[in-house]
Parts: sequence; structure tokens; C-alpha cells
Amino acid sequence: MGERFIYLLFRENLDEVDTEAIRLQVEEEFLLPTRVQKIKIDLRPYFDANRRQFHSTMILKGLLKKVPPKAEKALLIVDVDLFIPILTFVFGEAQLGGKVGIVSLARLRQEFYSLPPNLALLHRRLIKEIKHELGHTFGLIHCSQRECVMSVAHNVLAVDQKGMGLCRGCKDFLLKALKR
Repeated sequence: MGERFIYLLFRENLDEVDTEAIRLQVEEEFLLPTRVQKIKIDLRPYFDANRRQFHSTMILKGLLKKVPPKAEKALLIVDVDLFIPILTFVFGEAQLGGKVGIVSLARLRQEFYSLPPNLALLHRRLIKEIKHELGHTFGLIHCSQRECVMSVAHNVLAVDQKGMGLCRGCKDFLLKALKR
């Protein structure tokens, strides 16, 4: 089968985040070599003018055509506000047990809430949400342990209250999924 990789695909112009630090955190949590790649992707076809947001499920479908050949999993990081029809917004979305996911910086930024920028906080939130969505691609569902990165977050405060990693039960599930 060859070597398996996780790809973190950063949309162009997301220069304020430390992609190397994020890559190392993902590699440590998911035990697979992780590559960072800048990607040019036109999100305009996924914009909903009535909501003034981008439809994350549709972006995922388009992303499947752009996944690098050696990717076990690929996660797109964008800076636009995302939604799915049944929710007012999402921080991200992923195919449960699938190949791709997406995370948006938009609502992870303090500026979204009319607060001063905080790059360290943005970085922590982004890592948590990347791990959360990647967890879904490996088949992990929402966890009832508040400290687990797989716990559900309906607002940014809940993201802040999560821990930075998987709980023991979720880690065990991941290890089994990695052996398949």
C-alpha cells in the first residue's frame, strides 16, 4: 500500500498561522506523517448569497477531486464562514470515516466577536478543530468527555473549554482505526 499521509491543505493567504507547529501536533496525535500544502481553490461556487456563508458539504465534494494521490486523509483550512443547512454555522465539517474535512478560521478569530486579535488563542482553537474534524474522518464520533477534542462545540467558548487532544477512549478507537 505504501506510506500513508495526512495532508493539511491551507488555502492561499493564510500566512498568520504556524503551519509547522500545527503539522507536528497533528502528526503526534494521529501517528501518521503529515504534510502541509498551500492550495488554490475557488470557493465562489459554494457561496450562498442569502446566508452570506459558504456551504461546507459542497466544498468537501469539490475537495475530493483535489486530494493529493498519497493522502490517507486531507483537511482543508479556509478563512470563510461555513454552514450546513440545518445549522446557522459550523467551525468545520468532515466525512465520517471518509477522506476529507474542512475547518474555517472565521469564527475562531477573536475579531469575529469584535475583540482584539489573539494569535495564540487562534492557534489553539485551530489545532483543536483540525484534530476534531480529522477524528471524524477516522470514524470518531462526538465524545461526552468535555476535555476531549472530540466533544461537540456549538460556540467558541465550548472550543476553548476542550482539551488539546483525544481522551483515552477516543485514542483507543483511533489506534484500532489506524490498524485497518
